[in-house]
Amino acid sequence: MAEPAEAESESESESESESEAAADAEATEQGTARGVAVGAEGFGLKGPRGWAFRGVDFAAGAGSLIAVEGPSGSGRTCLLLALTGRMRPSEGHAAIGSLPLPKRMAAVRRISALAHVPGVTDLDPALTVGEHLRERALLLRRFDGSLRGLLRPRAERAAEAKSRIEAALAAAGLDRESLPKGSRTAVRDLDRMEALRLSVALALVGRPRLLGVDDADLKLSDAERAEMWALLRSLTESAGITVVAVCSEAPEGAGAIVVSTAPEQSANDKHNDDEESDDDKETADALAGTRRA
Repeated sequence: MAEPAEAESESESESESESEAAADAEATEQGTARGVAVGAEGFGLKGPRGWAFRGVDFAAGAGSLIAVEGPSGSGRTCLLLALTGRMRPSEGHAAIGSLPLPKRMAAVRRISALAHVPGVTDLDPALTVGEHLRERALLLRRFDGSLRGLLRPRAERAAEAKSRIEAALAAAGLDRESLPKGSRTAVRDLDRMEALRLSVALALVGRPRLLGVDDADLKLSDAERAEMWALLRSLTESAGITVVAVCSEAPEGAGAIVVSTAPEQSANDKHNDDEESDDDKETADALAGTRRA
């Protein structure tokens, strides 16, 4: 009696795997742009200390620039991680292309990448620009490469890695020749914009369809902030990537779809202050969990 049940279970598993593979293929082919449409309805995430964010509703087409704005502690980084499949939402639903969240979190992670997320994608100040790029290419080949790709000749794999790196650097606007020591420049010697561009370039090496950038305007001058938003806009226009950028306030004229995580004002300001403090702790817990993942 156990054998038919086992066979039925195996058949169901195979059917689910085939469905997932078909959904992945559909996600890859969806839209005229290389990016993916992103939408959420009643989206929220609750942790041990309360809600990180709640009631998020928006819809953005493929190749859009989405600005997640709100004060520190409002759950904006948690929303970024949830939309890229790194955190499981507690209520509502979202869709990244044809991939529903939270059901297809693993598939969303495969088509997305993160840049400049403190505690998650930190650059090593002791490593050089070239070492970061080579490490990223090796990790990509080891964990994201197909079996067919791993079996290709070494020279062909090296050429592919070089091509990806050069394309990512060009898209991020980072010219290695302009750095003090070229590719041998240590991260500690980069200015803030150069470090931001390197972080974006490392994310782009994997050719994501969805790019998440945290703290896009943190500690930047007005000129640097304008430069950063111009870079993010160029990624959506030239490469067709969908970009989700976290910021304190989205600049006017950036052409971004603005999603706010700022809590609504209530009559009890003291209560709001306490909630903001809890949100800060919740975000810290979320980042710690994402690092472990």
